[in-house]
Amino acid sequence: MLNRNNPRRGETDWDRVRGMTDAEAERAARADVDAPPTTARELAAMKRVPDVRAIRKRLKLTQREFARRFHLTLAVVRDWEQRRSTPDQAARAFLRVIAYDAKTVEAALKTRNG
Repeated sequence: MLNRNNPRRGETDWDRVRGMTDAEAERAARADVDAPPTTARELAAMKRVPDVRAIRKRLKLTQREFARRFHLTLAVVRDWEQRRSTPDQAARAFLRVIAYDAKTVEAALKTRNG
């Protein structure tokens, strides 16, 4: 909700928002033509992007360690974490495998012929 008394456009009146009921907040959100709610069909069609930072932190690795261990560049890890770029389909699959079983991925990457 914009504060209609505030001369600076785009500023949110957080006190007013906090004072709304859930139903009032939902009505206000649905009335916003610039940001309509996402439909179930739209959500289903969206690409699921692994949370690189969460994976890395769960493995207790720095960005540099994560990049080295999984043969990625430090720049690409930073860009993914800072949402400057999004992993492509192959990278998303690789990240899912790392999240599922990082030790096996590490072992596979350490083999000379693998």
